[in-house]
Amino acid sequence: MTAPTPHLRFLAALIGLAGAVPAAAGDEITVFAAASMANALAEIEPAFEAATGHDLVVSLAGSSALARQIQQGAPADIFISASTDWMDRIEADGLIEPGSRFDLLGNSIVLIAFGTGAEQVEIGPDLDLAGLLGDGRLAMALVESVPAGIYGKAALESLGLWDSVEAQVAQADNVRAALAFVTTGEAPLGIVYATDAAASDNVTTVGTFPADSHPPIVYPVADLANRDVPGEAAFLDYLRGPEARAAFTRQGFTVLVP
Repeated sequence: MTAPTPHLRFLAALIGLAGAVPAAAGDEITVFAAASMANALAEIEPAFEAATGHDLVVSLAGSSALARQIQQGAPADIFISASTDWMDRIEADGLIEPGSRFDLLGNSIVLIAFGTGAEQVEIGPDLDLAGLLGDGRLAMALVESVPAGIYGKAALESLGLWDSVEAQVAQADNVRAALAFVTTGEAPLGIVYATDAAASDNVTTVGTFPADSHPPIVYPVADLANRDVPGEAAFLDYLRGPEARAAFTRQGFTVLVP
């Protein structure tokens, strides 16, 4: 038999190498998400990665801060906001893929107290919130920009309570930071999402604000327009699926997608 020529041996080596190349790695997907989603996404991230082979990178902060970063060109792929207003702003700027936006979750806001076993109160116009605070502070997320703070201020104004406590409000960069103020005892009371209160063993939910005292709390999600990778669609599909729904429900969210 004639020995293979060097040229043929080179081709055979190339074919062998090609067969040895591993399958393509999954996409890296950067998700900008409201800080109140920390626990739910901590569940979803490893489950999604195991199911799809994609790598999820989650960045958590106040929705306002994340939206501004997106406006400034931050390299994010998916945005989950705790406010329709901030999603509206980046959509108006042409920064989301047309048709990719949908409402994912709902939430509620609650009054929390430091420690366990605090006495329950009825939240309404007759609540003596200033009296409950005494000389202490009321922890809230930034009331002019962060959704949890905006919802909380709106509720207090609607109930006629804002003027009596405004001077005692301790504002935090995001709702998890407001929760930390109460968890550590720096503030005796705070206003956070129900899901945040459920995430801490060192606070008591003493009352829930009436749903009609503030705008509806809706978390929209959208694919950002700065780049396009297949993993983005996979993650959006996963958020609609049963595994993500179960995680959101465990954390106390209302799932809005069918």
